[in-house]
Amino acid sequence: MSESVNSIDLDLEQNSRHNSELDNKSVRSFTWQGVSVTVKDRYSNEPKKILSKIDGCVHAGEMLAIMGPSGSGKTTLLNALAHRGATAGSKVEGDICIDGIRPSLRAFRHVSSYVEQEDALIGALTVQETLNFAARLALPSSVGSKERIRRITGLLDAFGLTGQAGTLVGTPIRKGLSGGQKRRVSVASQLITCPKILFLDEPTSGLDSAASFEVMSFVRDVAVEYKLLVIASIHQPSTSTFYLFDKLLLISAGRTCYYGRVEDVQSYFDSLGFPVPMMTNPAEYILEQSNIDFARDREAARLRLQELQRSWARSSEATAVITEIDCGKSRKEDAETSFNFENFSRSNRFLVPITLLHRSFVKSYRDVVAYGIRIAMYTGLAIMMGTVWLRLDTNQASIQPFINAIFFGSAFMSFMAVAYVPAFLEDRATFIKESANGLYGATSFMVANFLVGLPYLCKEHAPATALMTSVSTANHKAVVITIIFAGISYWLANFRPSVMGFLTYIMWLFVDLIAAESLVVLVSSLFPNFVISLALTAFANGLWMCVGGFLVTPKILNVFWRYAFHYIDYQTWVFQGMMVNEFAYRTYTCGDGCACMYKTDLAKECKISGQGVLDSFGYKTGKTAEWVGILLGIVLGYRILGWLVLTLRKS
Repeated sequence: MSESVNSIDLDLEQNSRHNSELDNKSVRSFTWQGVSVTVKDRYSNEPKKILSKIDGCVHAGEMLAIMGPSGSGKTTLLNALAHRGATAGSKVEGDICIDGIRPSLRAFRHVSSYVEQEDALIGALTVQETLNFAARLALPSSVGSKERIRRITGLLDAFGLTGQAGTLVGTPIRKGLSGGQKRRVSVASQLITCPKILFLDEPTSGLDSAASFEVMSFVRDVAVEYKLLVIASIHQPSTSTFYLFDKLLLISAGRTCYYGRVEDVQSYFDSLGFPVPMMTNPAEYILEQSNIDFARDREAARLRLQELQRSWARSSEATAVITEIDCGKSRKEDAETSFNFENFSRSNRFLVPITLLHRSFVKSYRDVVAYGIRIAMYTGLAIMMGTVWLRLDTNQASIQPFINAIFFGSAFMSFMAVAYVPAFLEDRATFIKESANGLYGATSFMVANFLVGLPYLCKEHAPATALMTSVSTANHKAVVITIIFAGISYWLANFRPSVMGFLTYIMWLFVDLIAAESLVVLVSSLFPNFVISLALTAFANGLWMCVGGFLVTPKILNVFWRYAFHYIDYQTWVFQGMMVNEFAYRTYTCGDGCACMYKTDLAKECKISGQGVLDSFGYKTGKTAEWVGILLGIVLGYRILGWLVLTLRKS
């Protein structure tokens, strides 16, 4: 990295555990009243209520657990409270307020952060780098590097990660952090923006009881010390983890069964005639009482659940919740003076793509195994192509093999771009999670993704040139692939023996690869599923091969296919360019008896001008710049459509 934490003098202030920037001095309460979520049933198209009139309140320094059986609506409620939209096409009703005020979405994003159930971490980064990039993406440019590093160090200390600061998060190939450590890094990377409200979706999912307690203990320590408001959906915690929370909201079938202090759970259920047995985990017991899915007597379980819901609605505790919420609203004027909901500074929008590029650079140069496999694959296939079309002669019998080799080289490069699908889907998943927290939008993501593929070479490694370094390194991989493939296949097949011809061949292969990867970006943005994206990209490349001009020349290609797909097919222009590069400058000898396959002005010399081959396809010379411009237009079109898809569809 161009900016290392170890390269900055942190002074004595870093020895203090307390990170004052995390202190919550503005948000005192977060309340929700009458929250209901309705969706349309996918089969009957009738409205279906997922949540019904849920109330609650969390104060500074408190942790709330949202519990319920599977399918009870706890994740839907968490998403609704976090202003994420419960589900596609859902309708959310109710008042959700901060200190009695209903904030704008922009204001809410500024004071809150959301940690996904699955860790949104890049395995090739270290813990320290993960927090550093999160800070650079989220914090305003007014926060200097020393200040940023100080915050990172404070979080590492607060979450017990100082000893793992230089450890890789971990990939399937390279072992890194444990599950509990990864979860702590996920939480810490969201706290780098100093949110006042933290939402956690199943923070203990996939962890054993010891790791779950470890993670939630650190979260509780941070919440208490810095007066943060923490709301977590959690499924069947251990007893020790359960009592780390201050409050519990128990829901089942979309309705409240209990809301209040965790230590009051047993007495409340005792009063309803459901005493918690001794030596039993209270969390496990109340989940059993509110769950009807696995009950042997479904009717009795349904009646019991209805009784729990009715008892809560009639209880004095439910009335107390409404009173607590109303008290928060009565302090609205004080809240408006203590907290400005609109005056927020954000990170510099022009620096965000640079940060994304720098992160991609670090990720890519550490991915040695995947890169090495890709290089080996292209090297092997280049040798195969070169030896199949080995040392073609300049006689007319070699004209068709030359054409076949040109088609194979360009089509193969396009088709193998499907290998980019998993990499883009991984980047897209990171974008979805980070954009949902308001770190950056589709424009910054697409700009960074596009620049990674541009041909720019630079050897500077200073922090000020992080953009150039990232583009250079990422692009070196594409350049290396094209140079290796062309360097082996071009000379073995005996294409036009000219330095300019060789460089032009490399240029067409490179632009071909950029266009093919742009198609991958569009298809994978539309269908973010590995199998579907792979299949559709392969199908599209098959279509481009059919209408590109090789299998059926443009002169006789069916009118529909010609005007519908031929001209927007990037392989069309690559194939034309390579054909002109090979045949516009060469002549070929005719067969025995001066029988020439193509009639050209060199027929009297028993030779064939390469221009005759181009004429049979209808290709003209001197249009290389025009064809490159068309190709760049196709690339830009793919990228704009991909940006539009990501902008309109963020899930």
